[in-house]
Amino acid sequence: MTAPLRLGTRGSTLAMAQSGHVAAALTEATGREVELVEVVTAGDRSSAPVHRLGVGVFVSALRDALTARTIDLAVHSYKDLPTAAAPGLHVAAVPPRQDPRDALVAKGGLTLAELPPGAVVGTGALRRIAQLHALGLQLEVTPIRGNIDTRLARVLGPDADLDAVVLARAGLARIGRTDVITETLDPMLMLPAPAQGALAVECRADDTDLVELLAVLDHAPSRAAVTAERALLATLEAGCSAPVAAYAELAEGDAGDEIYLRGAVISPDGTRDLRLSRTGTPADAAEIGKALAAELLELGADSILGHEGNAGPGTQQFGSTE
Repeated sequence: MTAPLRLGTRGSTLAMAQSGHVAAALTEATGREVELVEVVTAGDRSSAPVHRLGVGVFVSALRDALTARTIDLAVHSYKDLPTAAAPGLHVAAVPPRQDPRDALVAKGGLTLAELPPGAVVGTGALRRIAQLHALGLQLEVTPIRGNIDTRLARVLGPDADLDAVVLARAGLARIGRTDVITETLDPMLMLPAPAQGALAVECRADDTDLVELLAVLDHAPSRAAVTAERALLATLEAGCSAPVAAYAELAEGDAGDEIYLRGAVISPDGTRDLRLSRTGTPADAAEIGKALAAELLELGADSILGHEGNAGPGTQQFGSTE
């Protein structure tokens, strides 16, 4: 009898839901049994502000477990992964992406435009903080920590101390809480993080049988979109202090499928906001991202990113999908 595959996952409600979905899809497609193995990461143990914890804080323990062969595969929120490749590991599948947009949860069912001046809005990402400031709505924006339930309680719970929170819509969808969303934010207002809403199924590169098995979960359009977005991020060499946003959409063009990539670099206070777009074919996804990043750099993105204090390529995500 073939032993179940050991799937490593963080222990949060969202991470378990994501991993459970991948496990069920893999079993349905291949017949292989999968068991979930909880792995505690440094990000889960720390109470420090997320943007100060460092690149890859939510994935390093999972990758260590893969390398140590205590698990066979891991599921990550793709936006948590550093852009630098992990030696010996391979992202074998990118399942179909959830809606990558951000979502507002506000008291009284209010939309973003309906929030009064001075309303206190919490979020875990500097990218969101910067874009909220850039809108000029006179909101008080504050960084917050915690899983989805913890963040929602700060708006909807008996001890609520915030007027609203902004979260990834995908996370709320995966745990069945879209009912609390008061507005799904248009990317023209709030451009998502690179790879937001996408999952990465990772295994050891030398486990060729598993690499082949996991390929059944790969969704080519989702992988192409994420490839373009992360190529932009990597070319900008954006680290944990840089509000970078990117969103790639695939659509049918005159000569076949096309990628439409939008990218932005925003100063933390929202006073400087560079936004550009570029199109191309899915086969050229990485080159599209690199080219758009180069254009942003030509317009002065470097001065916003503050590369003089940057440790190098990584991820601009300032917390997990929660």
